[in-house]
Amino acid sequence: MDIPRKTRWVRQAQRWVITEEGHKMDIPRKTSSRRRHIKRALYILVAAGLITVITVGLSRLKPAAPTVERATVWIDTVKRGSMLRQVRGLGTLVPEEIRWIPAVTQGRVERIVVRPGAMVKADTVLLELSNPQVEQDALEADSQLKAAEAALTNLREQLKSQLMTQESVVASVQADYNTAKLELEVNEELAKQGLVPSLTLKRSRVRAEELANRYRIEQERYKILSSTINTQLAVQEAEVERRRALAQLRRTEVEALKVRARVDGVLQQLPVEVGQQVGPVTNLARVSDPRRLKAEIRIAETQAKDILIGQRALIDTRNGIIPGRVTRIDPASQNGTVAVDVALEGELPRGARPDLSVDGTIELERLEDVLYVGRPAFGQEKSTVTIFKLIEGGREAIKVQVKLGRSSVNTIEIVEGLQVGDQVVLSDMSAWDVVDRIRLN
Repeated sequence: MDIPRKTRWVRQAQRWVITEEGHKMDIPRKTSSRRRHIKRALYILVAAGLITVITVGLSRLKPAAPTVERATVWIDTVKRGSMLRQVRGLGTLVPEEIRWIPAVTQGRVERIVVRPGAMVKADTVLLELSNPQVEQDALEADSQLKAAEAALTNLREQLKSQLMTQESVVASVQADYNTAKLELEVNEELAKQGLVPSLTLKRSRVRAEELANRYRIEQERYKILSSTINTQLAVQEAEVERRRALAQLRRTEVEALKVRARVDGVLQQLPVEVGQQVGPVTNLARVSDPRRLKAEIRIAETQAKDILIGQRALIDTRNGIIPGRVTRIDPASQNGTVAVDVALEGELPRGARPDLSVDGTIELERLEDVLYVGRPAFGQEKSTVTIFKLIEGGREAIKVQVKLGRSSVNTIEIVEGLQVGDQVVLSDMSAWDVVDRIRLN
């Protein structure tokens, strides 16, 4: 509605006043200014309250859970029942019988007859060596043996001759003694009749006694000579045997220049080349029996404490699985692993050969009525770990503390923290360590 002009002029006149200089001056209206300040303060208070309420509300909101693709994680369900404890390790097939063929003497490789991989017999020549000194020593040893044998023959003839000479002396003295004794007996009879003087009788008695002594002495000499013959022959015979053994050794060294396999099997290694110089006891070849193999498995030393002799094992050759039993546990560890020998009880599959890589699984024990789940990627036995457990029908997962017990190759015992039927994420979730909840798509 329009206000009369006079009324508007009156209201405007009330807002102005004429100064002494004839200027108009605005007179502020106190009531209107105070009202505007109050309204402004109210607006500010309302805005601050709204900001405070919004801030408190936002601070109480939980952060949005990150999303993880279900197909990228491994989920397993907690079960109760029988759990087979096993340990697994990598290894190789090795022969039960390995024969290293060493060099008997020093020599140079002249010819390689057989290469690795060939089937060999005990008398198969693998390679040939040469050593002129060995051949010369063998000839000298044969010559010395012949000389010793000739010396033995000569000594035997000499001693035989000496013995015969002594026998002749004994027989001659015995004849003289018998004659002197007979003469003494005659003289004694004649002396009784007074036909022989006493002096002749005495001479006969002295001669008989002298020849008796000589006969006894020559007999003793014959006995001594007989006994010393065996001793002297034994000394020379021992020398002959020594020379014979030495000659045999030298001939063996010459024969050993032709290196033979010594056993039936497969030639595995021949680490020498033609022209190479080799010394005594240098390994020239390795031969093994491919029909008798065992598995040598390397088990982590943290898992080897429960392995016992006689436990069952399964050896995977990638071409078949062979049953076996533990026969030996190495008392020392190497590079964090322990060597375990497994005797194979089944038939070897085709392609099984020494040094073939295999997987070995050893059965430790069977646990009855235990709570277990698949082994997580980061969990060790008898430890406490954090695992994501599925909730909300599997759409989300939250962190829970789980106490683990005894472990196997693919499963582990649950001591605390989970129940039968719980589903957990077993994959490595270290990328989400900072969150307590995730969403699964």
